[in-house]
Amino acid sequence: MAFDNRGTISQIGNVMQINNALVEDVSNINNTTGFIVISYVDYAPDGTAFTNLLRLNVSRDTAVINLSGGRNCLCDIREGMRVDAVFSPRMTRSIPPQSNAFLIVARSNTAASTDTTTARILSVEPSMNYILTGNPFNINSQTRFTVSDNTIIRNRFGNPISLSDLRPGQTVRIIHANFRTASIPPQTTAFYIQVV
Repeated sequence: MAFDNRGTISQIGNVMQINNALVEDVSNINNTTGFIVISYVDYAPDGTAFTNLLRLNVSRDTAVINLSGGRNCLCDIREGMRVDAVFSPRMTRSIPPQSNAFLIVARSNTAASTDTTTARILSVEPSMNYILTGNPFNINSQTRFTVSDNTIIRNRFGNPISLSDLRPGQTVRIIHANFRTASIPPQTTAFYIQVV
């Protein structure tokens, strides 16, 4: 089987995620709405790899950001770029299938740009824009996630909520930057938070 560096698809809770997808086409209606067509690798039960296309519909509710967490617009996405995407598992049966995008992260290279962590919230600090997760008795297991205006936060039903709606003790799934500071606890940027 030949190596293909196009992204692969996975389901994380009640959202789908693709990392390192190749942008095949972009239709920009007004800088904030339109769609992108991406290609990614999927695997048959026998391990055979095949490439699929997916159209991601971008609305005003879709966060389009760069690796630093800064806001981009759909106009910044170009054919041939690599992106990470979080989107609805509800897809049309069209060719290519379509889904609504929640988050698109424009990548600067082919290295993995996002990671996913599922953890229990230790504290929520809306005034300082962060949450702390991990084991309260083991500082080495804790991580501080910085929350920006671009961070999408959803409750367990997929409805948008604010940072102040999160509570200590809740378990959350966080899609975040793949880098962490060397501080104790380490810090990183949260792109998407979902209560599970």
